[in-house]
Amino acid sequence: MTVSEINAYERDPRITRLETDVVANGEAEGHPFVVLADTILYPEGGGQPADRGTIAGVAVLDVQKKAGMIRHILDGPAPAGRVAVELDWVRRFDHMQQHTGQHLLTAMADRIFGWHTTAFHLGERICDVEVDAPRVEAGQLAELEEAVATEIRAGRPVLTRRVSREEYAEGAMDVRSRGLPEGHTGDVRLVEIEGIDLNTCGGTHCSSTAQIEALKLLGSESMRGGTRLFWVAGGRLRRLHETHHLRNAELRELLGASDDELVVRVATKLEQLKEAERSVRALEEALALASAVALVTEQESLLVAHWPERDLPFLQRVAREAGRLAPDRAVFLTAGEEAEGAFLVAAGEATDLNVPALGSKVAEVLGGRGGGSGRIFQGKAGRLSRRGEAADLLREAVGQRE
Repeated sequence: MTVSEINAYERDPRITRLETDVVANGEAEGHPFVVLADTILYPEGGGQPADRGTIAGVAVLDVQKKAGMIRHILDGPAPAGRVAVELDWVRRFDHMQQHTGQHLLTAMADRIFGWHTTAFHLGERICDVEVDAPRVEAGQLAELEEAVATEIRAGRPVLTRRVSREEYAEGAMDVRSRGLPEGHTGDVRLVEIEGIDLNTCGGTHCSSTAQIEALKLLGSESMRGGTRLFWVAGGRLRRLHETHHLRNAELRELLGASDDELVVRVATKLEQLKEAERSVRALEEALALASAVALVTEQESLLVAHWPERDLPFLQRVAREAGRLAPDRAVFLTAGEEAEGAFLVAAGEATDLNVPALGSKVAEVLGGRGGGSGRIFQGKAGRLSRRGEAADLLREAVGQRE
């Protein structure tokens, strides 16, 4: 058995099922792989991801070209002999639409603005091309998108052919190319959008620009002296529109506003939220001050308090105020549920307690961890139910035991 020089995915990218023979097998990265005499599954390359499908019912995880052979990485035991190969057509056609859309987008960007494409990436949700334009204006994006739409409506044929290395090297054809892959041998495959573009490419493409359906430029960003253009085409564009439509419907219901009012309504809600947050912070500061005042009215040298529904920032506020009001005393503050929460140990400026050392002991009792230096030690506790033991430890340290 011999391996086909031109695989079925190239001969006709619309083939979805093929019977062929396994000619080799092995293992790569913990998964078995097979090499087939022929294949309809495209291996990753040229910016286009690998196809998916099955071989003898076993799922194909990846398809990679290594040392001139196409490895089909499998999610199960490698079959042998004659096998049936099935293609995930939905994924393939999506890639055909995006890749053909990229050829057309690149050609029109070059024709209209002289922008040369330097890279192409076909992502899972959004595609992008990098062009050598240091800056792209919104008006240019709109003009480029309209030019692409015109050629999609024209339904221009998309053709493929192979030429010899000699013909290619002669330069008689006006071929757009970023160069042949390193180590390339044999004929050169060309993809042509009739009347628009002739390009070196090994990927799978639509047979007409009409099959792209539509292409939408989503935006741009500057990078490395050039610009990256983001876009989607075909079925992806319809799915993206559906996603945005459903999201807008949810927002309309939540906000009680029409599409045109959504941005203003959200901006108003955000401002209201900021104002509410400012009010909450002011109330928390007032509560912390009141809590500190209540604490320092007690006569103990160690002030102890627990708040089930508060957090560490609240404990910090209380400790700050208590230290200001009673610099000759220490505090042991906790917050949270009995199982876990936050703790804080602090001492006023007029005390000589070794807070970091005491804090470490408290953390051990509470089954937590923390840190600090100077007058404060704080952290998380895994056993707040033992806060009474921790308080006794601290009382002993300050010379007071109730």
